[in-house]
Amino acid sequence: MTRAEEFEQLRPLLFSIAYRILGSVSEAEDAVQETWLRLEAAPAPPRSTRAYLSAVVTRVSIDVLRSARVRREEYVGPWFPEPLLTDPYQDPERSAELADSLSMAALLLLERLSPLERAVFVLREVFGFGFPEIASAVGRSEAACRQLAVRARRHMDAGRPRFEADRKEREELAERFFDAFREGDVDGLRELLAGDVRMVGDGGGKAPQWAKDIVGAENVARLLAAIVSPLVKIGIAVEPQQVNGQPGAIIRDRDGKVVNTLALDILDGRIQTIRSVINPDKLRHVGPVADAWAVMREANQSRRPQIDRTR
Repeated sequence: MTRAEEFEQLRPLLFSIAYRILGSVSEAEDAVQETWLRLEAAPAPPRSTRAYLSAVVTRVSIDVLRSARVRREEYVGPWFPEPLLTDPYQDPERSAELADSLSMAALLLLERLSPLERAVFVLREVFGFGFPEIASAVGRSEAACRQLAVRARRHMDAGRPRFEADRKEREELAERFFDAFREGDVDGLRELLAGDVRMVGDGGGKAPQWAKDIVGAENVARLLAAIVSPLVKIGIAVEPQQVNGQPGAIIRDRDGKVVNTLALDILDGRIQTIRSVINPDKLRHVGPVADAWAVMREANQSRRPQIDRTR
């Protein structure tokens, strides 16, 4: 097998490692490409291609994350990971860990860790790497890596998100939610929301977004019902879709361009959190992106009574 063939075989794993460390599809893809360049430039084939590439993509991702931290501190409004529709890496033996680590809530929790803690946690807890491999990847001793893993696990366990275990139940609830949303059914929405539900948006200052979190079932239900009617009038479509392994949707304009994504956290038969990503820079990998400002203007225009100019 050639180097290129081995690399392509391992690409899904490398992307999945990088995405969980970085929370960015575009940065993860860049990290994987840099990893290929380093493999291509290596004078001799590595003893274990998987171990070598996993170590390289981890080190590249740590470096990128350190510089990204500064940009995220200056980010306008809440920062969310770039939505991921499909995880390219599948491992039946670690399917639970892979799914849990992909959610928006888990990735936001990972943001609280240092870059080294985050990398060690991802390699150990999500992908099941041994400490000798992890030590080689992050350039620390095995003992230091074990300490990093303990600290990271403690932080993650303290705030670890819990979700409805039954995937079918989650999907059925999400289907009812999006049906009620399309219809602007306040009562139907309210009964599906937790009493203290939060609706949070990431516009990054580059798209229209509510000024602060919307909290409470009544407030969220009424806001959703109020915004959907003018959106439906101008041809907006709600496309149910798994977003970061959780029930969600892609909102598209009449031309099929992406306006935003929604991801739902579901627990105890109720929606706990609704996260919207509308920053166009975070949606380009999903498909052609709509001009959200233009969509909002058209939706607002549709609210106004039309004047009969034939009289």
